[in-house]
Amino acid sequence: MGALDGLKIADFSWVGAGPRATKDLADNGATVIKIESRKRLDLGRRSPPFAGDPKDHDGSAFFAQTNTSKKSVTINLGDPRGVDVARKLVAWADVVVENFGPGYMERIGLGFDELKAIKPDIVLVSVSVAGRTGPMAGFRGYGNSAAAHSGHAAMTGWPGSDPHMPPFAYGDVVAPMFATVATLAALEHRDRTGEGQHVDASQIEPMVHVIADLYAEPDLTEKPGNDDRAMAPHGVYPCSGDENWIAIAVEDDAQWRALCSTLGDDALAADPAYVTAADRHGRRETLDATIGALTGQSDKTDLAERLAAAGVPAAPVLNGKEVLEDPELNAGGHFQKTQHPVLGESMMPAPPMHLSDTPWRVGPAPLLGEHNGEIFGALLGMDETEIARLAEAGVLA
Repeated sequence: MGALDGLKIADFSWVGAGPRATKDLADNGATVIKIESRKRLDLGRRSPPFAGDPKDHDGSAFFAQTNTSKKSVTINLGDPRGVDVARKLVAWADVVVENFGPGYMERIGLGFDELKAIKPDIVLVSVSVAGRTGPMAGFRGYGNSAAAHSGHAAMTGWPGSDPHMPPFAYGDVVAPMFATVATLAALEHRDRTGEGQHVDASQIEPMVHVIADLYAEPDLTEKPGNDDRAMAPHGVYPCSGDENWIAIAVEDDAQWRALCSTLGDDALAADPAYVTAADRHGRRETLDATIGALTGQSDKTDLAERLAAAGVPAAPVLNGKEVLEDPELNAGGHFQKTQHPVLGESMMPAPPMHLSDTPWRVGPAPLLGEHNGEIFGALLGMDETEIARLAEAGVLA
């Protein structure tokens, strides 16, 4: 039994920011019904990498990883009859999730006021780049837009370099975590008061939140790269082999001496140029080159283990394949094997937390419209004739 068994979610969201939030809820037992349409295919289904034919909307690994444990129905929300069916799902649900452009839900008759008329204690969760209020309320964009507005792009890259976009839509990853927490808080409020809520989750604000300490620095005029304001050595250093690296951070003099000893250069620890933290920080460029020459002969994993044993914060820099095969992550069950009709046996990311008495379960992502019969018939009580008629008319498509 999952922690969220019995929780019912009508998920109108698409691409990344909304679906990632409902994935964690689904993996923990919530029934999440994903409302899609063949008329306006979820961009996530068209996102690489693909298993087989890129034109197969059921073969996207991106979609599969973002939508585990959910059910899928197809409803054409551009048809008033489709909206009528969607209202039946709202009446069933505890939570409605959407991340459409501002005003879309209102235009089709599913704004918060309309939802409350259907179900007074409904929780509506809206995820957007800039939120639903304020000067940027009408802004349309994606995670990389939030990276630009939040300062991430300006602060990413090497000192003196142009702004650099993060290599993925980081806002689509961070914002859903906040949306999930807010959803659970709104449900707690509903259970205590009987009142529903409209949760407004932006991408820009969570991205500012995760680096807010940097904005508090009074002299932050240059992007730091791998440098730290006080610690040195602090960065990534080459190891043996092709493109192998280790991350090292030295916090104090004891760790500095332990680092030098582990690297086999006790004389370096006694070098007057590097005795104090201030000395090391002031000469960090020269010091980084010296440390890099010492780490270059070692295996990154072996060296990280030896440094950790000596009390020096260090970790090997893992590539994607190494992360997937990482013993720690696999021992914790982070990657779960699921059987998918198109992708076959696949490793899917699980929730990054464990609950001792209510374990999660990761199921496969749904095929497009896979659960139409189950949801429209068994759940909503629509008869087969009506379902067939609406499907033929393109309403359930």
